[in-house]
Amino acid sequence: MSTLKKLAGQTAVYGLSTIFGRLLNYALVPLHVWIFAPAEFGVVGEFYAYATFLAVLLTFGLETTYFRFVSKSGNEEKTYTEIFSIILILNGIFLILGLLFSQAIANVLLYPQYQYIVMVFVVILVIDACTALPLARLRQQNQARKFALVNLSSIGAVILFNLIFILYAKRQVDGGDASSLASVLYSPAIGIGYVFIANLLGSLVKPLMLLNDLKKFKFSFPKADYKTYLMFAAPIALAGLAGMVNEAIDRPLLKYIVYAQSNDLEFASAQVGVYSANYKLSIIITLVIQAFRYAAEPFFFAQEKNADRAKIYSRVMTWFVIVVVFIFLSVSLSLDIFKWFLPKPAYWEGLHVVPVLLLANVFLGIYYNQSIWYKLADKPLYGAWIAVGGALMTLVLNFIFIPFFGYTGAAWATLFVYASMTAGSWYFGQKHYPIKYNLRKIALYLSVAIILCLLGLWLQGDQVTQNLLIGFIFSALFIGLVLFIERPLSSLRKTYFI
Repeated sequence: MSTLKKLAGQTAVYGLSTIFGRLLNYALVPLHVWIFAPAEFGVVGEFYAYATFLAVLLTFGLETTYFRFVSKSGNEEKTYTEIFSIILILNGIFLILGLLFSQAIANVLLYPQYQYIVMVFVVILVIDACTALPLARLRQQNQARKFALVNLSSIGAVILFNLIFILYAKRQVDGGDASSLASVLYSPAIGIGYVFIANLLGSLVKPLMLLNDLKKFKFSFPKADYKTYLMFAAPIALAGLAGMVNEAIDRPLLKYIVYAQSNDLEFASAQVGVYSANYKLSIIITLVIQAFRYAAEPFFFAQEKNADRAKIYSRVMTWFVIVVVFIFLSVSLSLDIFKWFLPKPAYWEGLHVVPVLLLANVFLGIYYNQSIWYKLADKPLYGAWIAVGGALMTLVLNFIFIPFFGYTGAAWATLFVYASMTAGSWYFGQKHYPIKYNLRKIALYLSVAIILCLLGLWLQGDQVTQNLLIGFIFSALFIGLVLFIERPLSSLRKTYFI
């Protein structure tokens, strides 16, 4: 079996479970948008923006550290035990501090009435962080099916409890026809908090399903090696934290900047709600990126000693770009369909930022794909500096753009930052771990997709059928270009695909 075929197979398993699971999870967005006003949904969007930062902090780059030191030492059991022990210590400290200062945190967030949400949120983060390494171990051991089952079961539980609390019990109580069961399951005083309670119950599924594996774990603090682990992990964690600034800081900044301008917290939260809901439409590309990364990171490390590794990495990049660029083009020109993902028209005012965010995520995917160079070259500090530079750029651009353009400015800032980080990563990568990517093809596919998108959006009007036809034709033109250049049917007979 060829290396690319093996990667494709692993990506399919991880990808189908990840994408299907996330699609199920995102199916909750229409429910939340339908039930909750933009200001309430803005609370959810803001808290889960913070979750992206804290998830990186609480795992501290130790998943990648685990993969790296397993490949170096060959002693998987020792490496796993020691790194997991470090994660448990970090999360234990965070749990205690988070619960003790929950009211103070709620006050800083301008939500003093939501102390209970802060407490639930802290527990969710700790559970997810403490199960991250056991799940990474399943990837290392190629137990893709078990990995998929655990994640899908957790997501399924989140959906189930959302349906119970929000779709059933809340509607019953709000309708004044609450049964005894509905009144037990739902209290209006908690309201939007049920979104977080459902998430907590779903997160608990993961440690329950991993219980047999967790029972075998014996705490062992690595007195001799913890500095080595943390020195390797720290730049990755710093890069991850900076990356999360790029990905999520716009929502909190949007709230505080709009609130400072309007002195209207409800309006500011509503702007965050509209932006967060439309941001979800651009996550389609992020789903592909995440599925790819689950399979690609251990795959790229495994190819390190392959004489043809540079050719493999380049080929993977080209096809990755083709896939994400096609998604960008097809979704951008089909917003007349995708807007119904947000069933309340109050959210549609933000649809114009979706193509911008989709293109931003295309560059994010390219960046993640090529950023493997600094991990393979054992130069994680470069990744940290690139991400920190992007974070600083994100802060500056958001402070400049948001006061004038609101969430539209936040979307454009995201695009500029991800494009700059991609360019920076390529530049340093060619100096320290050169991979000869097919830049002509990549530039061609990107340019053609952007031109077709702009032309299609310009031609589209008020007629839905006409708009969808334009989107179909232009997407087909792009596919035709790919078939003409890549000739994938004939490539199936070549070495990399058979």
